[in-house]
Amino acid sequence: MLDIAVSYNKYKFLGDEFLTWIWYLVENEINIKSMLAMECNTVSLKLGNSIVLENSLGDESSEKITIKGDDAGLEEGTTALRKGAVVTDMNLIFTVDENEWRFSIKGESMNITGLKTPATGKVESQDDIEGAVLEKIELYSIPIQAIDTLFEHFIKKRVSDQWKNIEIPAMRQWISL
Repeated sequence: MLDIAVSYNKYKFLGDEFLTWIWYLVENEINIKSMLAMECNTVSLKLGNSIVLENSLGDESSEKITIKGDDAGLEEGTTALRKGAVVTDMNLIFTVDENEWRFSIKGESMNITGLKTPATGKVESQDDIEGAVLEKIELYSIPIQAIDTLFEHFIKKRVSDQWKNIEIPAMRQWISL
């Protein structure tokens, strides 16, 4: 069995590859509803207002590209991808029907930060507190479960022949556009 530190260092690239794959899904408008198998009318995932890419240059140095802003162009990001960079941190907007969640996710640790849930009803009495807490817990769990499911889907593709034969060529074509 691998020591946790050894395992972490050996497989930390998977989170960055996952976020790069998420960007590919978003940019190519690939339907994630079938992957998530959620009972709803619409599901979408969009890039939020920031994305961070990193390119290891080999001699223990790296190049980091940060793109921020609601209307920021992603040309620098796609250029960085062409040079071998991967996404290390991104802000996402996850929508299920009319509900919207915003959060950031770090590739190295898969930590979700800054999770903003849809608005909930106002607590008007002491009896409403338990229901409000349960509703908030449910609202937090929805995007976390979605990311877990997408990661599981990614890992299944990543270890299959489909990754080399279909996904990588499709991603290379997307990057070169």
